Amino acid sequence: MRRRLPSLNALKAFEATARHESITKAAAELFVTQGAVSQQVKGLEAELGVRLFQRERQRVALTEAGRLYLEVVRDAFDRLGMGTERLLQRENSGTLTVTTSPNFAAKWLVHRLGRFSESHPGIDLRVSASIQHVDFAREDIDLAIRHGDGNWAGMQVSRLCTEQLFPVCSPRLAAQNPALRSPADIPHHALLHVNGRGDWTRWLAQAGFEGVEARRNLDFNQASMAIDAAVDGQGIALARTALAAGDIISGRLVRPFAQAIEAPFAFWIVCPKAVADLPKIATFRDWLLAEAAEDARRLAALDSPRAKSNRGGAERNKK
Repeated sequence: MRRRLPSLNALKAFEATARHESITKAAAELFVTQGAVSQQVKGLEAELGVRLFQRERQRVALTEAGRLYLEVVRDAFDRLGMGTERLLQRENSGTLTVTTSPNFAAKWLVHRLGRFSESHPGIDLRVSASIQHVDFAREDIDLAIRHGDGNWAGMQVSRLCTEQLFPVCSPRLAAQNPALRSPADIPHHALLHVNGRGDWTRWLAQAGFEGVEARRNLDFNQASMAIDAAVDGQGIALARTALAAGDIISGRLVRPFAQAIEAPFAFWIVCPKAVADLPKIATFRDWLLAEAAEDARRLAALDSPRAKSNRGGAERNKK
């Protein structure tokens, strides 16, 4: 059955006029002219074929039909208002489903989530770790953190951080005999690879040490495994900025050499453009970017001349 619905503006003018018993006050509330309110009310009466107000010199008063109709209109407005509020609350809070790679989840995201939950108790996070790129049109996913070049059609994308590849190892390994003072010392230690030796080959070539061979090698199919092996002192890993940041900041890893190469890809925050500004999605995106910015600040502090000098003095004091 086709609904017979009057104009929303006419209903708003009718309800405000009935509540104030004044066209002047209704016009002030609705930020329109008295003539506009009067025209809307008269048009509603003409459309319904019912007189809703008795016009008096200084005021208007509802007719019996007007009082009955006002109950219907107010109930509809109340329901619409409550429904709108519930919708906005759902978008501001509720469940936020995020997908990312197992490596990013393990080395960057998981240990930070407590801070997000404390700051935003109204948002319930659901995190899914997968190597598959999500299909937002088919899956119940709000936001993804993807590794790539940032080119995803129809998506809102924000780069999480600038990515480089550089060697990392445990402080104990860096200081042991023979110590890691330059890439020339690499042959005395194990190299930790991720899916082959291509990244190490590129880094060694750029550092001017082509043909350097380590004493032994370990190969992993996940970057998080190589980084954890480096933390454990099993060798030197070539790590990405985002994945190694937490371990470097905490002191579990150090960078034995300054040389780094630009990573071909980076981590990106991705969601459909249509929902990019929903409060819960914008809140989580802003938090991710703030966390990455803080990582960058702390990593830069570790690379400052004063920090290097302090670390060097501490290492000499240990000897």
